[in-house]
Amino acid sequence: MNLSVADLPADIRRLIRGGQAIPAHPLALTAARKLDPRRQRALTRYYIDAGAGGLAVGVHTTQFAIREAGLYRPVLELARQSAEAWSDRPLVMIAGLAGSTGQATREAEIAVGLGYHAGLLSVAALRNASEDELIDHCKRVAEKIPLFGFYLQTAVGGIPLSENFWRRFSQIENVVGIKIAPFDRYRTLDVVRGVVAAGAEERVTLYTGNDDHIVLDLLTPFVARRDDRDVTVRIRGGLLGHWSVWTKAAVDVFERCRRAVETGSIPSELLALDSKITACNQAVFDVANNFHGVIAGCHEVLRRQGLLEGIWCLDPNETLGRGQADEISRVSRAYPELTDDAFVAANLERWLD
Repeated sequence: MNLSVADLPADIRRLIRGGQAIPAHPLALTAARKLDPRRQRALTRYYIDAGAGGLAVGVHTTQFAIREAGLYRPVLELARQSAEAWSDRPLVMIAGLAGSTGQATREAEIAVGLGYHAGLLSVAALRNASEDELIDHCKRVAEKIPLFGFYLQTAVGGIPLSENFWRRFSQIENVVGIKIAPFDRYRTLDVVRGVVAAGAEERVTLYTGNDDHIVLDLLTPFVARRDDRDVTVRIRGGLLGHWSVWTKAAVDVFERCRRAVETGSIPSELLALDSKITACNQAVFDVANNFHGVIAGCHEVLRRQGLLEGIWCLDPNETLGRGQADEISRVSRAYPELTDDAFVAANLERWLD
């Protein structure tokens, strides 16, 4: 069964277009590096109660290795079932798609069959492909499911993608959004210009994945030229690995940014949050060690809160970087207003039930 944008429920289309706070869902494992369903469900419940507008599952933060481990379908299915059982409000469910065209289309079919609304397509596995081949790949996957483009940063396996690529990608009819996550202002602008050049700014919704500039991405009016005139676009939502931790505080900041944009009044203290949140991300994502502990750092925050039992990843070599634990402790003390430890403590037993 193929899924088009027109097939999506009207409330889901509105949510995607309006912009949502969407955490990238981690993977809860036991000490034997097997799926821990109880804690995986608890994470889903946590994100919903924290106010997330959707969930992204099977993405980088979930660990791309779930595919080789045979966990892709079980993890997506568990998240979908857990979300439906826990909440009656509509949630945007996004499935990570990766690999060759054959693999990505199979994953899209699985996601559609499980009730997901869109696929976040990583093209990192096609790093030797031409631009024409990349666009053909995207078109073929888009035949199966509405797509979010994914500009993954090169430090964790992404490939450079040109403004022209994003123009052509945005012209694909079943594209609904783009997660901009190159951690690079120049490449972020490439996406903006590509969308504007395609005339797709009213159809393709931009989401920040730039965990190093979350607040500024959400507050900045981005301007690009088309036909000798300025076109202003906004990044309306976020789909972020950083939002997999301290999610209640993250949603609160997101809503503050949304209100500030709507009113046209952006207070200096809100702008100042950008550097504070980036400092927290610097620790959680292990920037000092070139992102070696990017996933383990998220796990460490969740472990300290009791949501995870340990920081285990599928790859035993994927763990905290040197000095990372101390850095997480430092930013937690420095910016307690950006954490949600009290919220988690008050609800943890219920989520783990």
